[in-house]
Amino acid sequence: MTILVTGSAGRVGSKVVRRLLEAGETVTGFDLRTSGLQHSNYREVTGTFDDRPAAARAAEDVTAVLHLGAFMSWHPADADRLHRANVEGTRVLLEEALRHKPRRILFASSGEVYPENVPNYLPVDEDHPLKPRSPYGLTKLLGEELVRYAERTSGTPATILRFSHTQDAAELLDESSFFSGPRFFLHPKIRQQEGFGNRAMVEALQAIDDGREALVLSRNEKGRPFRMHITETRDMVDGILLAFGSEQAAGRTYNLGATVAFDFAEHLPRMAQLTGLPLKTIDLPGGGVFYETSNAHIRSELGFEPQWTIDRMIAEAAEARARRHRAA
Repeated sequence: MTILVTGSAGRVGSKVVRRLLEAGETVTGFDLRTSGLQHSNYREVTGTFDDRPAAARAAEDVTAVLHLGAFMSWHPADADRLHRANVEGTRVLLEEALRHKPRRILFASSGEVYPENVPNYLPVDEDHPLKPRSPYGLTKLLGEELVRYAERTSGTPATILRFSHTQDAAELLDESSFFSGPRFFLHPKIRQQEGFGNRAMVEALQAIDDGREALVLSRNEKGRPFRMHITETRDMVDGILLAFGSEQAAGRTYNLGATVAFDFAEHLPRMAQLTGLPLKTIDLPGGGVFYETSNAHIRSELGFEPQWTIDRMIAEAAEARARRHRAA
């Protein structure tokens, strides 16, 4: 069996590749950048997913496809790139892979195919109407349609996993993290909102800035603390491999993520205590971030059980932060 893993240099894909190699599988990685991994059972192709010659090279002799790679952005200016990578790229990749009649396809979609911050009900399950409100979410929903089309027309069974937001635990208390920096830290959050052009948000954040770095307990304009799912990468990798190895998962769609949502009001005080940073509470313009996604189906049908609670993630994040400061 030769397994094609896209996004093989990324946070999730690189760990999936290593786990497959450890299990004795032959793997082809396909990503925009190289992973640097050297292994006798590993071959790597670099390029964009919509580059047909590159996709054809990546798909050579594949017997299964784990399409985990995507371009992720929330900047309006990136809409064209999002569609090229996530829609056209998925179409081209599937066409090239299906020439080799793979036995299985697994596709990484996203919780953003739902209207996460304005859901019809909570928790959001797989039966919730699909109404993406971001360009990224739209491209992932179109990707799902392409996968199901490929399944119908080729007979190759496919599994769709709607990913929770995913991070390494060590990132949670790292100001330089692409995700956690602007989510939890004041100055990275100001820089992010400046980049988005959100003037009202920037002014609100600058009003609480006394020049020192601080953690931010974000609430919406009505004072409701932010709430979202954050899942540890290792749990996501376990879920991917569990679904990939299960015949029961063929043809199914699952939410994949943590069982319990991350509540800013509950966890930011602990993060402030562990870092010694001041904690500033702020009511930000707009409805804010507030959602909870159910993983009940993948738990009941496949036996998935996340091992990384938020408390465990925060503890590891604090240890990683202390190591970074000792090394500085």
